[in-house]
Amino acid sequence: MQRRDFIRQAGAGALAGALGPSLAQAQAERTAFIISGFPAGGMGDQVARPLAEKLRGRYAPGVVVDARVGAGGRIAVDYVRRAVPDGMTILQIPSSPMTLYPNTYRKLSYDPLADFVPVCSTVNYAFVLTAGPGVPAEVRTLADYLKWVQANPQAATYGVPAAGSALHFVGMLLERHSGRKLTAVPYKGGAPLLNDVLGGQVPVSVSVLGEVMPYIRSGRLRGLAVSSAQRSPFLPDVPTFVEQGLADVVVQEWLGWFLPARAPRERVQQLNALVGEGLRDPALVDSLARNGLQPFHQSSEEFAQLVRGDLARWAPIVKSSGFTAED
Repeated sequence: MQRRDFIRQAGAGALAGALGPSLAQAQAERTAFIISGFPAGGMGDQVARPLAEKLRGRYAPGVVVDARVGAGGRIAVDYVRRAVPDGMTILQIPSSPMTLYPNTYRKLSYDPLADFVPVCSTVNYAFVLTAGPGVPAEVRTLADYLKWVQANPQAATYGVPAAGSALHFVGMLLERHSGRKLTAVPYKGGAPLLNDVLGGQVPVSVSVLGEVMPYIRSGRLRGLAVSSAQRSPFLPDVPTFVEQGLADVVVQEWLGWFLPARAPRERVQQLNALVGEGLRDPALVDSLARNGLQPFHQSSEEFAQLVRGDLARWAPIVKSSGFTAED
């Protein structure tokens, strides 16, 4: 046995011993499932599948990524809510279903604070206000764009991948704080939206950075503003909304892992530690960067505080917008 294999197995044995005999036995006999709310091949897979490989044989003998798609991630959330709380059914979900939806939907089948244990955040990512060929080539900044829509109100529309998403609210915040009338055009996903921005059918979009990054770098699209508090290291030439005078337009989404309520505390700690170790792997960091994702790992306690804080932050924004999500 090679030295690193010996160390790995010894570490797994120590963790199993710390879990106690019943949990260690369950871990040795079962497959863990990472439940993703979005289709295979998307952003979530860029995180879940490499981490599943790193968990396999250490957290459980088998670790499988299972996409439970639909309802903007709510189907996956509800599936994990009803799962046995033994730590073997893990929810991977963006922040919106856990912190935005409770403020936009009148009724949800789940309570993000009561029904789940926050395990850890994994990555975060920004959004980009992106202009395509439907906007004159001389429009290069946010100020240029706002001046253009004032002169061309019939073209003051922006595409978003889904109504009521965090990206939609970036557009709402832009409208409110810029004083320009802007109309959202919701799509069913980022791919059809990207096609229409590239084709000029919709002038601008609010898109996930990783989805438009290659096109901005190649010059086919123009990044007008990023939604993070600081410039993205992946698009350092694109200024933030804050830099361009809109200090209240700051939205950065995270991808997080949760277990059902009443999951064993030792399982939460074990999963958190193994994910954090995986996110420090230089090969994974490089892979994430190619997709516009930054590792963002917190302790369970820090992550729980983030979830509560984001829930509270969205409440007045949603209320003032008057927006209500519909199924």
